[in-house]
Amino acid sequence: MIVGGPRLERVDAALGWLVDVPAALLVLADIVVLFSGVFARFVLHRPLVWSDELASILFLWLAMLGSVTALRRGEHMRMTALLGRLTPPRRAVLEATATAACLAFLTLVVWPAWQYAADERAITTPALEISNVWRAAALPIGVALMAIFAVLRLLRFTTLKDAMRALFAVAAIVGGFWLLGPILARWGRLNLLIFFVGVAGGSVLAGIPIAFAFGLGTFGYLALTTSTPLPVIVGRMDEGMSHLILLAVPLFVFLGLLIEMTGMARAMVAFLGSLLGHVKGGLSYVLVGAMYLVSGISGAKAADMAAIAPALFPEMKARGANEGDLVALLAATGAQTETVPPSLVLITIGSVTSVSIAALFTGGLLPALVLGLVLCVVVRYRARHEDLGGVVRAPWRAVARLFAIALPALALPFVIRAAVVEGVATATEVSTIGIVYALLVGVCFYRKFDWRRIGPMLMSTASLSGAILLIIGTATAMAWGLTQSGFSGRLAETMAALPGGVPMFLAVSIVTFAVLGSVLEGIPAIVLFGPLLFPIARQLGVHEVHYAMVVVLSMGLGLFSPPLGVGYYAACAIGRVNPDAGIRPIVGYMVALLIGVIFVAAVPWLSIGFL
Repeated sequence: MIVGGPRLERVDAALGWLVDVPAALLVLADIVVLFSGVFARFVLHRPLVWSDELASILFLWLAMLGSVTALRRGEHMRMTALLGRLTPPRRAVLEATATAACLAFLTLVVWPAWQYAADERAITTPALEISNVWRAAALPIGVALMAIFAVLRLLRFTTLKDAMRALFAVAAIVGGFWLLGPILARWGRLNLLIFFVGVAGGSVLAGIPIAFAFGLGTFGYLALTTSTPLPVIVGRMDEGMSHLILLAVPLFVFLGLLIEMTGMARAMVAFLGSLLGHVKGGLSYVLVGAMYLVSGISGAKAADMAAIAPALFPEMKARGANEGDLVALLAATGAQTETVPPSLVLITIGSVTSVSIAALFTGGLLPALVLGLVLCVVVRYRARHEDLGGVVRAPWRAVARLFAIALPALALPFVIRAAVVEGVATATEVSTIGIVYALLVGVCFYRKFDWRRIGPMLMSTASLSGAILLIIGTATAMAWGLTQSGFSGRLAETMAALPGGVPMFLAVSIVTFAVLGSVLEGIPAIVLFGPLLFPIARQLGVHEVHYAMVVVLSMGLGLFSPPLGVGYYAACAIGRVNPDAGIRPIVGYMVALLIGVIFVAAVPWLSIGFL
C-alpha cells in the first residue's frame, strides 16, 4: 500500500508551484540581465558594471531551485540498467533505496551548507556592494528543499514497508561507514578505491542519481578519512556550479526549445532533409557537421549540445532513428569537437601552461575534423541497411525554395559566432542574442509563436539545467577530493619515469586523461595536471600544441563515456533519453574516436601543420 494520498498530492503540487515559478522567473531574469549588459555596452556605450555579478547571483539560485524541480519531477540523470533487470518488487525496493540515498546525502550536507552560507556573510560583493550571503544562501535553501521533496517522493510513490526497508538500509550503511571511520583513516590510498570507485561507482550502478552518487562518495572520503572542514565540500560544489560561462547552459537550453517552438527547427530540418534525406544516414551527418560549426560558441559543451539536439532529434526520430543511437552520436560529437575554438578547455590550458592560446585555437581545427570524419565512417556503416525505398530525392527547385525559407534559421549559428568574434558579446552573453534573434524571426518571419508555452518552457529549462549543474558541482567536489589525496602528484611522478620514450608517454597520456576526463571533467583535470605534465612533454620533445590536442581529445573520450562520464549524462538529459538506451550504441562511436585520437597522436602535423 502506497503511503501517500490526495492530501500529499496537493502538498506536493503547492510546494512545487512555489519552487517552479521562481525557477522559471530566474531563467527569464538572467536572460534580461545579460542582454541588458550587451545592449548597454555595445549600443549605449555605457557598460553595466553590475550585470555579470547580478547574473552570477541569480544563476546559483537557478541551479539550486532547478535541482529541486528536477528532483520533484524525477528528472535527475541516473543509470537504470540494473533496475530494469529486476522483478517489480525488488525494483520498487531499489527505487525507494535510491530516493533514501539522495535524502541521506542531503541530510549530511545541509548543515555544512548552512555553515558555508554563514561564513559568506562577511564578504561584500565588489559591484553591488551587498553581502555574499544573498548568493550563498541558495545552497542550504536548495538542499533543504530537495530533502523535503525527497521525503515527499518516498511517501507518494513507495509503500510503507519498502520505505522503511530503504531508510533502514541506507541508515545502516551510513552508520557502518561512520563507525569504521577511525579504521578507514589508517588505510591511506585504499580509500580512493573504497569511496571513488566503490561508493560513487556502486551508487551509480544501483540507480542512485549521478549527482548524489558523486556527492556521497566525496562526502564519505573527506569526512571519514581527512580532517577537511565539511563546509569546504559545499564550497567546492559552489565553485563547480558558479563558473559564469556555465550560465550559457540554461540559456542555450531555452534557445533550443525556442527554435523548436517558433518553427525554425522545422524549417532547418526540412531544408537539410531535402538536401541529404536521400542519403543513408543523412541527418546523422548533419548532426556531426552542426556540432562542429557551433562547438565552442557558448564555451560549455552541454550548451552546444542543447543548441543542436532539439533542432534535429524530432525529425530524426520521425524518420525511424533509434533514440539510443541519437544520444550516443550526440555524446560522441561532444567528445569530437572538444578542440574546436573558442574552447574554454584550450583557454584554460593556455592560462596554466603558458602555451599560446592563438596557436591552440589554430591547432584545434584539423584534429576535430579528423575525428568527425571517423564518426561519419561509423555512421555510414550503421546506416548501410537503412531502407530508403520510400524516400524520393527532392528536385533542386524544391531544395532552393526550402533553403530560402530556412535561411533566417540557418543564419542563427553565424549570427551567434559573429557576435563572439566581433566582440559584441562574451561567450556567456551570446546566447541571449540568439534568443532575441529567434524571437524576432519566429514572430516576424515564421509567424509561429505560442506565448502559452513560454512558462512550461522556462520551467523545463530550469529543471534540465539544475540536473546538469548539480552533477558538475558534485563532480568538482570529487575532483578537489582527489587532489587533496595526493593522487595528482603521484601520477606525474609515475609518468615522468615511464620507459619507451615519446610513444609510451603519449599512449599512457591517452589512457590517463581518458580516465581523468570521466572523473574530473576537462577544466579541473587541466588545472590539476597541466602544469605537471606539460613540462614532461617538453623534456621529451613533444610539441606543446600537439600534446594539448592529445590531452583534450582523450579527456573528451572519458567525459562523454558511461558509466562515469558527466558529459554523457548531460547529452542524455538534453536529448531526454534514458542513459541505458545509449550505452550499447556509444561503444562503436567511442572505439572510432579512440582510433582517431591515436591517429592524431601519431601524426603531429595534424595539430601543428598550420602554426
